[in-house]
Amino acid sequence: MSPGSRKLDARIGVEASEPNETDIARINERAKYVRLETLRLIQIAKVGHYSSVFSCAEIFATLYYDAMRLRRGEPKWPARDRFLMGKGHAAVGLYPLLADWDFFSKDILDNYTRLGSPLGDHPDMRKVPGIDFSSGSIGHALSAGLGMVLGGRLTNLDFTVYVLLGDGEMHEGQVWEAALSAAHHKAQNLVAIVDRNGYQLDGKVDDIIGIEPLGDKWRAFGWEVHEVDGHNARELAFVLRQIRANRSQSAPVCVIAKTVKGHGVRYMESEPGWHLGYLTPDDEALAAAEISARGEIG
Repeated sequence: MSPGSRKLDARIGVEASEPNETDIARINERAKYVRLETLRLIQIAKVGHYSSVFSCAEIFATLYYDAMRLRRGEPKWPARDRFLMGKGHAAVGLYPLLADWDFFSKDILDNYTRLGSPLGDHPDMRKVPGIDFSSGSIGHALSAGLGMVLGGRLTNLDFTVYVLLGDGEMHEGQVWEAALSAAHHKAQNLVAIVDRNGYQLDGKVDDIIGIEPLGDKWRAFGWEVHEVDGHNARELAFVLRQIRANRSQSAPVCVIAKTVKGHGVRYMESEPGWHLGYLTPDDEALAAAEISARGEIG
């Protein structure tokens, strides 16, 4: 998709730079790393959320290797950008990136979920350097993210807060209360990213409670909205660069990333039951081989 065909909000004014081939290659390589490390860590835990991670692997990689302002080895740097997850069950895919940023030792990954490990199935900000908000109970993260933006105003810190939401999380009333409040407070440093993979634990999101037209709903709540292919690193990076280039706009921003649950392993893409599961060692090896062979998955 060319930049001109992306669904960009009409309020965008400043054109950001296009990511180059080196940028795209780095994001795709880190997304592959997320998937492979997810396989490895769940093998240690013996159960985990494969498909929920795989739908947002490119989102993780684009945020941490192109969009976010971070300092290596300094998870508490006051001016850093913040990242919160509503869908905290995808934390197993985030931990490897935090270790890669030297926020904690990579050796800690090897004891994922074991007795005494700080790394649980859901992230705990009290235990894991680089986790900005503990999550697990769906619906709270956007409110917390807004609070961080408003706190940044009071302390004259100009950071951006990114909040990853599941599309099933759109059923939570607190999400929409936070959305109303963010628009009212003109929280232009708040970016919500909806992982629109179409599924939640109980089945298809729109079979349970329909959420479309999702973009129009966010616009009606006063947000600037972008709709992108959530597995296309070039689109994701470009849109997030556009958002940063136009932060002088007064509205908070929602990015609806259209994704596939389980993306990267074909049999997970067609079977929603992989929301939570376990691969035998032989099946894990087959999944790893497919992820490695597919190259640029997006």
